Amino acid sequence: MDVTVVKTFFIWCAIINGAILVLSFLICVSAGDWIYKMHSKLFPISKEAFNVAIYCFLGLYKVFFIVFNLVPYLALAIIG
Repeated sequence: MDVTVVKTFFIWCAIINGAILVLSFLICVSAGDWIYKMHSKLFPISKEAFNVAIYCFLGLYKVFFIVFNLVPYLALAIIG
Protein backbone atom coordinates (compact mmCIF):
# COMPACT_ATOMS: atom_id res chain seq x y z
CA MET A 1 0.00 0.00 0.00
CA ASP A 2 1.23 3.44 -0.79
CA VAL A 3 0.35 6.75 0.82
CA THR A 4 -2.18 7.63 -1.88
CA VAL A 5 -4.33 4.56 -1.19
CA VAL A 6 -4.32 5.16 2.57
CA LYS A 7 -5.02 8.86 2.05
CA THR A 8 -7.99 8.01 -0.18
CA PHE A 9 -9.24 5.56 2.45
CA PHE A 10 -9.15 8.19 5.19
CA ILE A 11 -10.85 10.86 3.10
CA TRP A 12 -13.71 8.48 2.28
CA CYS A 13 -13.96 7.51 5.95
CA ALA A 14 -14.12 11.20 6.82
CA ILE A 15 -16.83 11.87 4.23
CA ILE A 16 -18.99 8.94 5.33
CA ASN A 17 -18.58 9.55 9.06
CA GLY A 18 -19.07 13.30 8.61
CA ALA A 19 -22.33 12.62 6.80
CA ILE A 20 -23.45 10.29 9.60
CA LEU A 21 -22.59 12.96 12.17
CA VAL A 22 -24.54 15.67 10.33
CA LEU A 23 -27.48 13.32 9.75
CA SER A 24 -27.54 12.35 13.44
CA PHE A 25 -27.52 16.01 14.43
CA LEU A 26 -30.34 16.86 12.04
CA ILE A 27 -32.44 13.93 13.23
CA CYS A 28 -31.93 14.90 16.88
CA VAL A 29 -32.84 18.52 16.16
CA SER A 30 -35.89 17.81 14.02
CA ALA A 31 -37.27 14.69 15.71
CA GLY A 32 -35.90 14.94 19.24
CA ASP A 33 -39.24 14.58 20.97
CA TRP A 34 -40.19 11.54 18.90
CA ILE A 35 -36.82 9.90 19.65
CA TYR A 36 -37.28 10.64 23.35
CA LYS A 37 -40.77 9.14 23.39
CA MET A 38 -39.55 6.02 21.63
CA HIS A 39 -36.62 5.54 24.05
CA SER A 40 -38.58 6.45 27.17
CA LYS A 41 -40.90 3.53 26.47
CA LEU A 42 -37.90 1.19 26.57
CA PHE A 43 -35.85 2.86 29.31
CA PRO A 44 -37.04 4.90 32.27
CA ILE A 45 -35.20 8.15 31.61
CA SER A 46 -36.06 11.81 32.15
CA LYS A 47 -36.08 14.31 29.31
CA GLU A 48 -33.08 16.16 30.79
CA ALA A 49 -31.04 12.98 31.15
CA PHE A 50 -31.93 11.99 27.60
CA ASN A 51 -30.78 15.37 26.28
CA VAL A 52 -27.49 15.01 28.15
CA ALA A 53 -27.02 11.50 26.77
CA ILE A 54 -27.66 12.64 23.18
CA TYR A 55 -25.37 15.65 23.64
CA CYS A 56 -22.60 13.40 25.00
CA PHE A 57 -23.10 10.89 22.18
CA LEU A 58 -22.80 13.53 19.48
CA GLY A 59 -19.82 15.13 21.20
CA LEU A 60 -18.00 11.82 21.58
CA TYR A 61 -18.78 10.86 17.99
CA LYS A 62 -17.35 14.22 16.85
CA VAL A 63 -14.15 13.68 18.85
CA PHE A 64 -13.75 10.17 17.39
CA PHE A 65 -14.44 11.58 13.93
CA ILE A 66 -11.69 14.15 14.30
CA VAL A 67 -9.14 11.83 15.93
CA PHE A 68 -9.63 8.75 13.77
CA ASN A 69 -10.56 10.31 10.42
CA LEU A 70 -9.41 13.89 10.00
CA VAL A 71 -6.11 13.80 11.87
CA PRO A 72 -4.73 10.74 9.99
CA TYR A 73 -5.83 12.25 6.68
CA LEU A 74 -4.17 15.57 7.49
CA ALA A 75 -0.99 13.81 8.59
CA LEU A 76 -0.87 11.87 5.34
CA ALA A 77 -1.62 15.00 3.34
CA ILE A 78 1.29 16.77 5.02
CA ILE A 79 3.81 14.00 4.44
CA GLY A 80 2.47 12.91 1.04
